[in-house]
Amino acid sequence: MPVIAIIGGQWGDEGKGKIVDLVAREAKMVARFSGGNNAGHTVVNPYGEFRLHLVPSGIFNPQAACVVGNGVVIDPAVFLEEVDQLQKRGVNTDRLFISDRAHLIMPYHILLDALEEESRGGGALGTTRKGVGPAYVDKTARLGIRTGDILDSGLFRERLGFVLNYKNAILTKVYGAAPLSLEETYSQYCQYGQRLAPFIRETNTMVREALSRGDLVLLEGAQGTMLDLDFGTYPYVTSSSPIAGGVCSGLGLSPTKIEHILGVFKSYTTRVGSGPMPTELKDETGHLIRERAQEYGTTTGRARRCGWFDGVVARFSAEINGFTGIALTRLDVLDILPQLKICTGYKLDGDIIDHLPSSAAALERCQPVYQEMAGWQTPISQVRRFEDLPPEASRYVTRLQELVGCPINLISVGPSREQTIEVKPLL
Repeated sequence: MPVIAIIGGQWGDEGKGKIVDLVAREAKMVARFSGGNNAGHTVVNPYGEFRLHLVPSGIFNPQAACVVGNGVVIDPAVFLEEVDQLQKRGVNTDRLFISDRAHLIMPYHILLDALEEESRGGGALGTTRKGVGPAYVDKTARLGIRTGDILDSGLFRERLGFVLNYKNAILTKVYGAAPLSLEETYSQYCQYGQRLAPFIRETNTMVREALSRGDLVLLEGAQGTMLDLDFGTYPYVTSSSPIAGGVCSGLGLSPTKIEHILGVFKSYTTRVGSGPMPTELKDETGHLIRERAQEYGTTTGRARRCGWFDGVVARFSAEINGFTGIALTRLDVLDILPQLKICTGYKLDGDIIDHLPSSAAALERCQPVYQEMAGWQTPISQVRRFEDLPPEASRYVTRLQELVGCPINLISVGPSREQTIEVKPLL
């Protein structure tokens, strides 16, 4: 059976949760490989509506092992709260596992995230202030604490004492904040450790064993390509690698094992936080899309910036990730619009370009070059076959496929599993 990676093609919030939940019905393992609880997936299925931040969206398949890989940073309080909520609503979490190599978000990470954002003033990056960025900084600086560490209380205390002494110096001397208590932090995380212990495993071995059995393994991305630390709109990016390349280091998986890479795109564009977004609509149309789609962050509740589909971003994303197919989401949101626009290029300093500048400052100066298309102005949420879409809708979808440069497999026309058009089978 194949390995399928599901990757966000824009700035995150593309609807990956629904697509993972849909495809995961056939999977034997669903593995999350990057990010933290700064990302959220909304899933609507027979169990109800759920907002997940750390638990893989495949948790609703009782036959699938769900793995939180070493590339994820974990806030224990958030993870355990999600587990409790799932169990209360009848969802079995016995097949949920965390990598012993995954790094923990500590209290000082959350404090420093907020303090650093505030110190930037008008130049703030728009982080979720969940401590994710500082946790990745410590991982790189070799100051991190991993889930496996808290299973050994003696080792954990020694490690925490060393790191906390350093962090308290920054909190007090740089920001004038109160220091954190070693005893309180140690006690709290020892309690977390007791509850986390049944979930902690050497998950890279579990992934390899699933592959050796020929199981269908689904790799769940968080956030989107344009937030990638290297290839996103730096510095307005996340602190990890949400692209297909991040799968390998985030799970301990060979790149030769990945057979399908499904890119998820909204039929328009959204972005949360600061940074350039050439197709952003600050007018009534943008407001209409936001309210019709309820474009508010799953994690923060912040209003998402809305705009037309950006074909330049989409092509770049497809090239970086090597998408073998596309899942197009929220096509039904556009039902009421009489006219649609698609960005096919940019005008930058008087020149027309069809590529994405590496500089966020240059992208900020880009003006979108639009192709206009007629809207369909009829509800499509009940459509289940591509040939039954209104002609204007099918032409719009076909044009997006041409711009991205790879075939569309799935079209979502509503939040539930059933509201999906299978254009081309994934398997």
